[in-house]
Order: sequence, then C-alpha cells, then structure tokens
Amino acid sequence: MARCDIRYSDKMSGSEDLGIRHILSRGEKDKNASRLRSIMLKIINNELTPRQKEIIMLYYFKNADVAAISEKLGVSQQAVYAAMSRAKKTMYGILKYYF
Repeated sequence: MARCDIRYSDKMSGSEDLGIRHILSRGEKDKNASRLRSIMLKIINNELTPRQKEIIMLYYFKNADVAAISEKLGVSQQAVYAAMSRAKKTMYGILKYYF
C-alpha cells in the first residue's frame, strides 16, 4: 500500500502562498474551486483564533503586507509570521482530509 508523504512547509512567499491566494480569489465559475474556497472560508471562520483570522483576512483579502499588519495590530512582524504560520498549518491540517 502506497503512503502519501505530503508535508506541510510554511513559506510566506512562493507556490504555497500563491496557491492560497489563487484559491481564495477564484470566482464561482469552477465548481471544484468554489467548493474548495467554501471549505477554506469555513476553516478560517470556525477553526482559527480571532488573531489568526484577523491576520489571514488582512493578508489575503486586504492584500496588506506583514509590516502593515504588525503596525495595525501593534505586534512585531515576527509575531505576525508566527500567527500566520500556525493558521496556515491548521488550514492545511484540515484540508488534507478533503483530498
């Protein structure tokens, strides 16, 4: 029996980040993309902490950079990176059960 060795790797830029941006910005034309977007939005709303949700919303939906987010929230950039990393890991952990 083959084992699926997909590993989570957190990168603030690169294919992982672009993939999330692509999924969240897609329209409703593609049924599978629409389903994936719906699942991701439910995860963001129901599974992330309020701080993680706020950071993800600012970063992916308002296109704010990490410096702007850290200034707005009054935390260090390192804290923003850490919260975003934990949020994306949570999202990935849940999404892998759908695929």
